[in-house]
Amino acid sequence: MERTVKIFDTTLRDGEQSPGCSMNLGEKLEVAKELEAMGVDIIEAGFAIASPGDAAAIASIADIVKSSTICSLARCVEKDIDAAWNAIRKANSARIHVFLATSPLHMQYKLQMTPDQVIERIAHHVAYAKQYCSDIEFSAEDACRSDLDFLCRALETAIKAGATTLNIPDTVGYMIPEEIFSRIKYVREHTEGIENCTISCHCHNDLGMAVANSLAAVQAGADQIECTINGIGERAGNASMEECVMALNTRKPYFEVGCNIQTKQIYRASRMIQTITGVPVAPTKPIVGANAFAHESGIHQHGVLANKETYEIMTPESVGIPQNEIVLGKHSGRHAFEERLKDLGYTLDQAKLDKVFDKFKALADKKKTIKDRDLEALIGVAPVSGAERYTLKSFVINSGNTITSTAVIALQKGDEVFERVAADAGPINAAYRAVNKIVGHDIVLEDYSLKALTEGEDAQCEAVVKLTIDGGKEFVTGRGVSTDIVEASIKSYINGINRYFND
Repeated sequence: MERTVKIFDTTLRDGEQSPGCSMNLGEKLEVAKELEAMGVDIIEAGFAIASPGDAAAIASIADIVKSSTICSLARCVEKDIDAAWNAIRKANSARIHVFLATSPLHMQYKLQMTPDQVIERIAHHVAYAKQYCSDIEFSAEDACRSDLDFLCRALETAIKAGATTLNIPDTVGYMIPEEIFSRIKYVREHTEGIENCTISCHCHNDLGMAVANSLAAVQAGADQIECTINGIGERAGNASMEECVMALNTRKPYFEVGCNIQTKQIYRASRMIQTITGVPVAPTKPIVGANAFAHESGIHQHGVLANKETYEIMTPESVGIPQNEIVLGKHSGRHAFEERLKDLGYTLDQAKLDKVFDKFKALADKKKTIKDRDLEALIGVAPVSGAERYTLKSFVINSGNTITSTAVIALQKGDEVFERVAADAGPINAAYRAVNKIVGHDIVLEDYSLKALTEGEDAQCEAVVKLTIDGGKEFVTGRGVSTDIVEASIKSYINGINRYFND
């Protein structure tokens, strides 16, 4: 009988800790719903004690997600565990995930505790969590640099206190596959009671081996992989969910292991995370990168034309990459539009569907044919929770290589329209300066990127900005899409400002 590995997704916790990847409540709910649709077994929705906002987001996710277990992280501290339980208590299936470091380095310099004190703390706090919840995961932080026998002792303590899942994290991405295989195998053979628990692995990518290490752990007997969409996370990131899943799927005869992920949702989930965080994946990123199914070499092209299996070990369709172009234009009706969205795997609520259809009709006035990627771009514009404070009414740009660029920007706020003019080096800078005059806040552009989303002279482009406002330390990501690069740039800036004021 084939083993089934649980997929524990920590995009909303570890992934969000990646610089520039913070999400607002609305975005977290969208991601959680997509993870549920993918068939993720456990969603680590956040770290409840981190902030009231984090706790509220976890509680909201616990309220709407029905088929995935909802998990909150907690240190071995009673107030952390209390906060975690309060956040997840309404979930259909709830898990508390407690952790404590077990490596000599962490115990001495971070915890300033003796090994015996660490054991006592594990015993007390796992038992404390168990009073709230039957599903308890214990993580031995920095397990892969821990003494093996002490690690087994710590895990045994957690089992006796009520832990049902034991996580062996490679916290700093130090392992190579052979080492983590041996470590998991040793733990399985030397920890009393472990046969009644799920062994998990949580691998970081500092040496580029997070996916390989996760798969090695599965081969050694781990039954849960902890991962994130696009591999986002602390430092160099986590094991990439799509890579782990497709490796198990594509090489099933080798691993003889399956999972519950609906692989046709992978591309959509990847695009969603890129849109929300403003962090694109590299063209060469396995599974979801732009070049993953592209063939430029003449020899490769000839082989693929004869038989795709010559150079493709999986199909684009298997991960949900759309292959057919939408044949819609300005005369297309709503029914055809909605049907195509369903074909692409999108289910939108009525309010968002109305907005996207309006954008589609506006785009159809500018383009003869709307392609699937055009639709995805319209759907993916970062949502703003609540009403938009500012909308772009009009802009006029005067620019050239022998003059200082000027921009006249008109923004609508409620029933009022505000117009300002500004000059700067370049049309984008001038436009942003004019917007700043209207908004009246200290807005700093920290990062800006622009890329084409589709092909041809009428291609849509996507602008992504990262802003800090009024001296805040948190980045706000804004996104704008248009067939005009200046308009896309201005819209992205306004999108970021609206998100700041409404979140």
